[in-house]
Amino acid sequence: MKVRIGLGLGPLRPDDDLDALLAAMEQRGVDSLWLSEAVTTPLLDPVVAMAYVAARTQSVKVGTSVMVLPGRHPVLVAKQLASLARLAPRRILPVFGLQAARAHERAFFPVDGGSRAAVFDEALVLVRRLLTEERVTFKGNFYSVTDVGVGFVPARPLDIWLGGTAEGALRRIGRLADGWLASFVTPDEAAAGIDVIKQSAAEAGRSIEEDHYGVTIPVAFGDVPESLLAFARARRPDRDPAPLFPVGWDAAAQLVQRFVSVGFTKFVIRPALPPDSWTDFVGEFADHMLPLQN
Repeated sequence: MKVRIGLGLGPLRPDDDLDALLAAMEQRGVDSLWLSEAVTTPLLDPVVAMAYVAARTQSVKVGTSVMVLPGRHPVLVAKQLASLARLAPRRILPVFGLQAARAHERAFFPVDGGSRAAVFDEALVLVRRLLTEERVTFKGNFYSVTDVGVGFVPARPLDIWLGGTAEGALRRIGRLADGWLASFVTPDEAAAGIDVIKQSAAEAGRSIEEDHYGVTIPVAFGDVPESLLAFARARRPDRDPAPLFPVGWDAAAQLVQRFVSVGFTKFVIRPALPPDSWTDFVGEFADHMLPLQN
C-alpha cells in the first residue's frame, strides 16, 4: 500500500507568498495540498483555492479537509468537481463533512427540513451519480432532478472521501464513500474506526480499498497553542487533547508510523500555528516526512 503524505494549508497572512509555496512543493515532490473550510478565518475558500492550486502546479494533487456538503446544492457541487477534474485530471481529491467544525459557522450551511444526516446521504448519492452518469433522474426527499447532467463526467471517477468520527459518520463511509479522512483521533481510535467502516461496507455489499484511510495531524513546534487545545476539547470533550498533537518533526514521524501500523496510509500534516515562512516549512516537511513514503 502506498504511503503518501501531503501538506495542510493553514491561515495565510497578507505577506505570505502562495506561489512560492507551490513552487517549493513541486520542487520537493510533495504529494498534495489540503484546504480546510473555515469561513470566518484567514483560510482560503476550498473550491476557489483548489482551482488556483491546480492552475499553478503540474503535479501537486489538491484536496479538501473537509468541505461541508449539506447546505450546498449537490448539482452545483458536482459541476464544480467535474470542472476541476477536467482542468486537472487525477489531481482533485474531494473530502466532505456533515457540518462546519466551528459552531458559529453552521448557520452558513442551512438545511431545510429533515435531519442534516439524511440530507447529507441524499446529496452524496446525487453528487456521485452526476459525476459518473451523463444524464441523471433522481427523486429523493430533499432533492429531485429530471434528466440533468453537468456537461461532462470525469474520465476517471473521482474518489469521494468523508470526514467524521461518530459511529454514524463511520457507517456512512462504509455505505456511501470511498475513503476516510480522520482528525483528532489516536491510532487506537482510528483502528476501531476502520473496523466500523469495514463492517458497514460489508453490510452494504461493498468494500473500501485498503489504502483509502487517512488522517490529518497538526504538528506543534514548542507548546501546543491553547486555541488549538480549546478547539480540540470542543470537538472531543470526552478526552485530553494533548496526545493528539505531536511536538516537533521526530514526534510527528513517530505518530505517522503508529498510524501506518494500524492501516492508515494517507496523511495531511499541517502546522499548529502559521510558520514564519511557508517555503521554509515546506523544506522541513520534505526533509522529515517524505522519507516515510514508499
